[in-house]
Amino acid sequence: MNSPTPKISANQPMIRQLDEAAINRIAAGEVVERPASAIKELVENALDAGANRIEIAYADGGKTLMRVTDDGCGIPPDQLPLALARHATSKIDGSDLLNIHSFGFRGEALPSLGAVARLTITSRAPGHEAGEIAVSGGQVGAVRPAALTSGTIVTLRDLFYATPARLKFMRSDRAEAQAITDIVKRLAMAAPFVGFTLRDVSGGGEGRVTFRAEAETGDLLDALYGRLAHILGTEFAGNALRLAATRDGLTLTGYAALPTYSRGAAIAQYLFVNGRPVRDRMLHGALRAAYQDVLARDRHPAAALFIDCDPTLVDVNVHPAKSEVRFRDPGVARGLIVSGLRHALAEAGHRASTTVAGATLGAFRPEPAAAARIYQMDRPTPMARAAAYQAQSPGFADMAATYSARIEPTEDPDDTPTALPLGAARAQVHENYIIAQTDTGLVIVDQHAAHERLVYERLKAQMADAGIASQALLIPEIVDLSDTDHALLTEHADDLATLGLIIEPFGPGIIAVRETPAILGPVNAAALLRDILDELGDAGDSHTLRSRIDAILSRVACHGSVRSGRRMSADEMNALLREMERTPMSGQCNHGRPTYVALELSDIERLFGRT
Repeated sequence: MNSPTPKISANQPMIRQLDEAAINRIAAGEVVERPASAIKELVENALDAGANRIEIAYADGGKTLMRVTDDGCGIPPDQLPLALARHATSKIDGSDLLNIHSFGFRGEALPSLGAVARLTITSRAPGHEAGEIAVSGGQVGAVRPAALTSGTIVTLRDLFYATPARLKFMRSDRAEAQAITDIVKRLAMAAPFVGFTLRDVSGGGEGRVTFRAEAETGDLLDALYGRLAHILGTEFAGNALRLAATRDGLTLTGYAALPTYSRGAAIAQYLFVNGRPVRDRMLHGALRAAYQDVLARDRHPAAALFIDCDPTLVDVNVHPAKSEVRFRDPGVARGLIVSGLRHALAEAGHRASTTVAGATLGAFRPEPAAAARIYQMDRPTPMARAAAYQAQSPGFADMAATYSARIEPTEDPDDTPTALPLGAARAQVHENYIIAQTDTGLVIVDQHAAHERLVYERLKAQMADAGIASQALLIPEIVDLSDTDHALLTEHADDLATLGLIIEPFGPGIIAVRETPAILGPVNAAALLRDILDELGDAGDSHTLRSRIDAILSRVACHGSVRSGRRMSADEMNALLREMERTPMSGQCNHGRPTYVALELSDIERLFGRT
């Protein structure tokens, strides 16, 4: 490292043409990072072949064996050698690399796998006999006759045996097996009409099935719902909102969970573009932005989002593993996700996650079993109890008016709105929790959290109608920026003006801040602009200013809402319940916590052993 040119030898360097084996091994390093990468390539080939059922088997985390069997169109025997040649593919003709309708298109996966492992392909196409070809460490064998009714079987053994140094970077068998399961589940989400079976055959024989998903039926959204319920669980499906939105040639479908069904990490976020699983920072940022008004910073939404568009509107040839994409207009894709999700969340109204009720019921614990008690003998009469209270505390009877639980009488019990979603208020407990009765159970409402959300939504609506007022600075604040940042801010000046931030160029690399949002009070304009620039550079859009304004409104709503400890009349409690039913996103407070818990009568009866 101390040499002036540490990467160049003392002698004049010579340019050499690498041999085919070295080229394939280099390509394998880009395409095949671990066993899960190989499984991904082979399953995508099966999907491109039109398979209706795919079976994947692996041993020792995929290190010693991986086998993918499908019932697709197969490969004629005379084309098997060509399938192992670099940049040979049946999926494109090379004339247009932007109009790609298949998962694969480079023709690199099979020759790359054959360069670093022992690869065998057995296949039979309609109208042809079955054939088999093997390649080991880049050495291709001859095509041999084989016994197979239809489809293709690709067997990969001893991954990275030809490049032993790569084996040192492999993780444990369990970690590699988990990665294989994760990639198979992602691909299964994108193909709900295809059946998948995953087996661990580490012990030999048939092994054990670690994942199975039968082919779904019905229309696409119904099939997708069934597949997501199978993979992500019935809790996700029961708390998911259906998405369907279109903008400028892009279509968004899928399911997103309610804010109260949030996770502690971003592990339940699945994004697909034209059926291809992707991990795109811009799309994940859009998902986060859509929920920012209903989730705390340490909580993450759960969603499976599918964006479909004309292949010419997105470039999938920007990453060796095709896990990243580039949209022709990223702003359209980002805006589609944000607006589509927010519309679905608004339509959900006051709905909250069913897991909240489940957690509440789980908190109830029966008392430990004890000897049978004779309650008729142990229970004191009301007169005896009153006498005991009077003897223990003479002033106890006078405290009845201040009990924390109050029952609200109703003039006409038959005229109460128990049929409404949040029912009719029956009592207030601890001056903070409203107990309401519905036709099918009861609802417990946190009056402060619920009213805080209602006030917050009302403030946002008022600001949207009247606009965001700005305050002019007596002396404009001058901010020095780089030429790139200067151009970026100038480009978004009109958008910032709608939020009350007025800026204008003041020379090369200089921005003058003339007005700031009045609701923010005194602000450090330079720091605010740099925060906005960081977000623009990272995600192509900025919500920093909007987030700060919403945070102010949230604090105002918190101070202006019904406080804990305030007694409410029956009319006030019922009015609060009716407004919650009318207000979007009233099922969670400004910090993402639930505002109410709904308990079914059947669950309550189960607690008491009545069912």
